[in-house]
Formats: sequence, C-alpha cells, structure tokens
Amino acid sequence: MANHVEYLMRILPRAFVFRRSPPTDKNRVNLVLDNGKSGMDKMKTFTLSTEQLIEKPRDEVFSYFSDAHNLAEITPPWLKFVVLTPRPIEMAVGTLIDYRLKLRGIPVRWQSEITEWNPPHFFADEQRRGPYRCWIHKHTFVETEGGTLVGDEVQYAVLGGQLINKLFVRPDIEKIFAYRSQKLQELLNT
Repeated sequence: MANHVEYLMRILPRAFVFRRSPPTDKNRVNLVLDNGKSGMDKMKTFTLSTEQLIEKPRDEVFSYFSDAHNLAEITPPWLKFVVLTPRPIEMAVGTLIDYRLKLRGIPVRWQSEITEWNPPHFFADEQRRGPYRCWIHKHTFVETEGGTLVGDEVQYAVLGGQLINKLFVRPDIEKIFAYRSQKLQELLNT
C-alpha cells in the first residue's frame, strides 16, 4: 500500500498536497486531497442570474417568497415538485426544507437550508441533499418606483462538469426559471 501512496504523490500535480489521515481500519490508509481551497473552490461552478419586476410592494412580494409552499406553485408541472416539510414552515437561518421532484423522470429528494435571512431584503438557501454537487440560491428584493425588482442568483456545480452542464443541466435550469418568471407574472402582477 505504501508504494501506491508514494507513486500517487509523485505523479499528481505539485499543486495538490496529500496528507495521510488516520486510518479508518488497520488495513487501509486514507488520503485526503487538499489543494489549499475548500468547498466550492474545489469544483467547477456555474452561475445563473435573473431579475424580474413585480408590480407589488416589496413586503407583499417578500411575503409570497417566504412561504416555501408557494415554490410548488411557480415550479414547472413536469418536475412533479412537492414540498414535504409540513406547514407552517418557520423561516429563519438554519431552517431545513425537504422536497421531492423528478428530474428527467428520475425521482429525487432535495433538502435545502436557509443560510441567510434578512426580511424583506434578501434570503439565501443552500442544497444540503439533492441532485447538484452544490446549489446556493440568493433571492433579493429591491423596492423600486414600479414595484419590486426580484433577483435570483444561483451558483451551482454538477457532476460531469461543463459538458453535462451545457448539454443537460443549464438548459433545464433556464426552462425552470423561464416558467417561474411567467408564473410570477400571472400570480403577482394581476
């Protein structure tokens, strides 16, 4: 085993440092890959940003978005999206919300955590369990003369990197957000 470890340490780029971690059992040596970065820095991430003007006061718009069960209303029906966490969901930093949906026909469970909460200005949620390697979604609400400018910024990472993102994931996410924009127009701008 030691020879394999030494071989890996020689052939991999010098930018990566291998540390031996304590073995989990007597017969195994665990290696921890450490390139000096953490979290999302280790993976290729993508960003989607959208803005939409809703002709309602910010408090009213924020109130709509702060009810997690409204997410089912603005999610495309082909995703078969269901909020599993029972009502009422008390929104605050640390709140966990569970969902079920289908991505390309495959059943998926998703759990998100509210990581930032600043009513009525913004909030953020992060995937804790789900289909993405990483999903961080920041929602912003800016009061304007014509209503509320709703902003979404999603940073995400997928297995398979850029190719899988380009062929499958990005087009799906763009369709989901286009549907969401249309539904928000229908529901909140009437």
